[in-house]
Amino acid sequence: MNMTQDTICAISTSSGGAIGLIRVSGPDAIFVTSSIFRPAKAGKKLEDTKPYSLTYGQILDGEEIIDEVLVSLFRAPHSYTGEDSTEIACHGSSYILQRMLQLLIKKGCRLAQPGEYTQRAYLNGKMDLSQAEAVADLIASNSAASHRLAISQMRGGFSKELVALRDQLLHFTSLIELELDFSDHEDIEFADRSELFRLADHIEEVITRLKNSFRLGNVLKHGVPVAIVGKTNVGKSTLLNRLLHEERAIVSDIHGTTRDVIEDTIVLEGITFRFIDTAGLRSTTDAIEQIGIQRAYQKLEEAQIVLWIIDTPPTEEELQDMSQRCEGKKLIIVRNKSDKPSDADFTFVKSQAAIHDAGAQRSLNFQFSIINYQFIELSAKFDPNINALEKLLLHAADIPEISGADVIVTNARHYEALTHALDAIQRVQQGLHDGLSGDFLSQDIRECIYHLSDIVGEVTADDVLQNIFKHFCVGK
Repeated sequence: MNMTQDTICAISTSSGGAIGLIRVSGPDAIFVTSSIFRPAKAGKKLEDTKPYSLTYGQILDGEEIIDEVLVSLFRAPHSYTGEDSTEIACHGSSYILQRMLQLLIKKGCRLAQPGEYTQRAYLNGKMDLSQAEAVADLIASNSAASHRLAISQMRGGFSKELVALRDQLLHFTSLIELELDFSDHEDIEFADRSELFRLADHIEEVITRLKNSFRLGNVLKHGVPVAIVGKTNVGKSTLLNRLLHEERAIVSDIHGTTRDVIEDTIVLEGITFRFIDTAGLRSTTDAIEQIGIQRAYQKLEEAQIVLWIIDTPPTEEELQDMSQRCEGKKLIIVRNKSDKPSDADFTFVKSQAAIHDAGAQRSLNFQFSIINYQFIELSAKFDPNINALEKLLLHAADIPEISGADVIVTNARHYEALTHALDAIQRVQQGLHDGLSGDFLSQDIRECIYHLSDIVGEVTADDVLQNIFKHFCVGK
């Protein structure tokens, strides 16, 4: 990709809307746009227009009028990409948009690659790499929480914290390496080891906090995974449909209707919940249904919250099995079909829940390890108690309040780099404790600096950049 010489163009709006937008960026952006644009005000040229202004006129192919448009003009370096840029706002007809692209290409533009506008913004110093990645997160955000995280990262909160750590490390490694230049004088020590001790401890604490925040960040970005499990015909699919407020899953009285996992999401109080309806758990000789049941157990393992749907009291063996499978997870036992009369006694389930809620740790009359779970009765088909279940889900998700100042890691690449940086700074701590020489300390400090710098893109290889930006949409 030639990032400095080419002038690029792309449609930046989704199809089917009333308004369409074409972005043009590069050294010839204003000239090329002007060559197909006729301002409504006679004698006024686009090249002479002040930046940050709108000009009304027509896009022409020869003497044929393609559309009446508004053209925004931005001059380098004060644009999104840092280059001369224009944006053509027209009617959203796909025919009009394609005709304009053809005209721009004919005049010397080329179609932009996915993410090329943001990649140019990064290469031209308009943002660092973590901020550029936040642009993609912002576009993909589908809840208030994921939106807040993307905005915070795009504004540079994460970058500022990393740069501050890196600068402190650079100061010390330069002093240590200065000592090496005077290695013949053993009594010379420029870098105060006690201060380096304190700095290493501080940096280890910060990196650990950032690294550990990834679990929360990943949940807020992708949604809280909730597995809906239970026997066949207990109402799992009916409950999913009630939660989603649409007929997403097939509901039938026939056992084994759901043979594969069905996933969909809802947003509750700004938090995305990703529901996974699974095949009914039972013994079966049907090969396809067996695959669905295996996938059900797999999704249960991946879930953070498990909705265990029952319509009869579970046996001791079933309780033990679910207890083991849900270790470390939040379990909500949902007694469904409460609208139907039943002689079954659910009080022992309630009593166990009450024992857990009270924090008691006495042994029960059967072997069942107490786990973090709640119990609720409802009718997925008729009961309006679905709101109570939603409140239990929010409580089980246990998402803390996040302010705009909180730095939460949401990117797997950042998490990996932080993991390597943490390993390096812990070696520095150990080296200081063991009294290692400056050359060994300097090597580990520089490795930590490298991984912190990699997050903001100061040392990132070209192939990594290509992999990051290829996942952006065209036009951004």
